[in-house]
Amino acid sequence: MRITVFSIGTQGDVRPFVALALGLQAQGHEVCIASGKSCEALVRRFGISYAPLTADFLEWMANDPKALQKGLNPLKFVRTARKALAEMSVDWAEQGLAAAKGADLLLGNGMVSVLAASLGESLSIPVVETHLQPVTPCGDIPPMMLKPPKRPLPGRLNLALYHSLRVLTWQMLSAAYSPLRRALGLDAIPWYGPYFRRDRVNHRLLYGFSPTLVTPSSSWPDSVRVAGNWFLDEGQNWQAPTKLAHFLATSPADSKPVYIGFGSMLSTETDEFSKIIYQAIKQSGQRAVVATGWGGLEASLLDDDDICVIDAAPHDWLLPQMSMAIHHGGVGTTAAALRAGIPSVVIPFFGDQPFWAWRLNQLGVAPPGLTRKNITVEQLLAAIHFNLDEAVVRRAAALGDQMRSEDGVRVAIDQLTAWGLLTSTAMESSQRDVKALS
Repeated sequence: MRITVFSIGTQGDVRPFVALALGLQAQGHEVCIASGKSCEALVRRFGISYAPLTADFLEWMANDPKALQKGLNPLKFVRTARKALAEMSVDWAEQGLAAAKGADLLLGNGMVSVLAASLGESLSIPVVETHLQPVTPCGDIPPMMLKPPKRPLPGRLNLALYHSLRVLTWQMLSAAYSPLRRALGLDAIPWYGPYFRRDRVNHRLLYGFSPTLVTPSSSWPDSVRVAGNWFLDEGQNWQAPTKLAHFLATSPADSKPVYIGFGSMLSTETDEFSKIIYQAIKQSGQRAVVATGWGGLEASLLDDDDICVIDAAPHDWLLPQMSMAIHHGGVGTTAAALRAGIPSVVIPFFGDQPFWAWRLNQLGVAPPGLTRKNITVEQLLAAIHFNLDEAVVRRAAALGDQMRSEDGVRVAIDQLTAWGLLTSTAMESSQRDVKALS
């Protein structure tokens, strides 16, 4: 079968689908990933077909770093992102049709799930919506777009917030999808969005996060399934730089280093933020490995005998050798730290990251998330000490054992098959032979 996956954002939004694509390819299916230019090299590096979508979020964040500051406030972010999406999506109808050509199944993730659904409607192709965060309304999981409350909210209030946020989300997305649906010759979506349509009763949604990290709500319908994380592991064939290998080899056996990294996040106060990180590590007496990533940290301000600065390293290789991870709370890093069996300190920058900070704290493997804008050395130092507690270390190790037993890619493929959306390559070959003889 031919499957086209639509996912945009940073590499953290695309890497899981590369992992899923590799699993599907191993079953004999053909997979194409449609994404922004910044993810093309990643997709092609693993031998997966790539289709372009005009959606470079790294360029957007680099050109407008203050957009991240608005990312923790839904109202401010909607206004900022609405304009950006309207500009990015001008060619999505044409690009989407090209990417979906010949496909038997479409997967649409996050912000481009409506793109996949619209293309599926236009071309009569089955569609599965995917998300890496919980977005299905329920009473027992707080909406990930809002800063989680200190105390659980009543279930009905949670549900009301979910539905209100869905309407707000559509105000952002409609700038892209109203023109797109006109271009495809489809009916307009109402002002409140596509989320309340009656034909969504059997709408299929596949989640790419671990049930260890977020327990599925008992109120979710059978058409919503949690598969587990789709990890793209690269550590087996990765060669560590000499500096990093030496640093790890000379670390005391009873004192693993702290990992510090903020992925694709950018900061408008890089120097000040880096100084706080440096001072907290020095005062804690810990050693650290710092991954500078896309610019969230300034390497020159972190250089020290007890701190090894690198660009990046595969999480599956590095994190099991760390004592804890200090990170932004991206879903990929959050899951990788938990799978490695280590505690986290989360300093959210954007979007769903406060939700993951809250969830790790609820699991007892992280202190409450820290506020990046007002963070102090004392707060970060206290968070590091929290994670050195033996009870926290034991809980993280136990959850890591549980998470490593999961196979999210396998579960996802099995679920797509159970829904009748995937057929075996042997069956397809037999069907082609029958057609050839008839």
